[in-house]
Amino acid sequence: MTRYVLLRVGQAALVLWAAFTAGYVLLQLLPGDSILIKFQNPELGLSPQQIAEIRAYYGGGDPPIIGYLHTLLGFLRGGFGYSIDTGTPVVERLAEALPETAKLATAGFALAMLIAVVLAFAAGYSRTSWLRGALLAVPSLFVSVPAFWLGILLIQVFSFRLGLVPVIGGSQTQQLILPVLTLAVPISAPIAQVLARGIDQVYTQPFVPVVAAKGASRWWILWRHVARNAVLPALTVAGMTFGELIAGSVVTETVFGRNGIGRLTEQAVNAQDTPVMLAVVVLASAVFVLVNLGVDLLFPVLDPRLKAAA
Repeated sequence: MTRYVLLRVGQAALVLWAAFTAGYVLLQLLPGDSILIKFQNPELGLSPQQIAEIRAYYGGGDPPIIGYLHTLLGFLRGGFGYSIDTGTPVVERLAEALPETAKLATAGFALAMLIAVVLAFAAGYSRTSWLRGALLAVPSLFVSVPAFWLGILLIQVFSFRLGLVPVIGGSQTQQLILPVLTLAVPISAPIAQVLARGIDQVYTQPFVPVVAAKGASRWWILWRHVARNAVLPALTVAGMTFGELIAGSVVTETVFGRNGIGRLTEQAVNAQDTPVMLAVVVLASAVFVLVNLGVDLLFPVLDPRLKAAA
């Protein structure tokens, strides 16, 4: 088991390093110059020498390999540098934006799991072919709906038409309802599809008729026997999906005007604020890696066969 844990932790660290390296290289290849965009404004009255000093302050004058190593060491020490757009430490900007995104992502993921479980279990329990087919078609519909279109539609229907959820003002809970729905619906689709497919596969196993012959009800078989064996692939997809929540929050927070990591990313892209963009890339990768590492370490606990192999 110790070897299994160390192997997974090593793989997680390698993925984080690869994400940092890819993000750093791609951001350096972007067209344009963020320093010039910010400071080469005639109204600022900065001389070329002053702009060069500002560039050196942000590490723009270093050779590529030196800049890469300097930035990497800074990240390892927990220092993400300074925002070119505002001049404040990137850590402070992330700390201000992260709580809002954390609330949105946690609530959205919980709702997505609930939707996925309800759809998959309802389809697995249903004995009517047309109802089962309709339930299994819902995830395909969800995954094809663009997040920005869904958010605008929810605002139009529930805020402007029905007046049930205010867009401006309202309590913190009310302000979360529509963004959470917008984030949860597309994310629930792949989880529901994998879970429903897993339930169908487990139903074909020989132990299911044996349990039914002993007098177990259809619901008991589904909940106590089928679900336990079908949930592992769905957990893998759920872990992969959780890492996409920050990417999904960019669209959601922009549509609903929420000040979180998504809105911060949009502002950084518009200003070509590369330190902030790189920090967001690493943060999203860290969330993805940590969640999937937790799922990998949970597998041996859920499945004794995996525990023995580990």
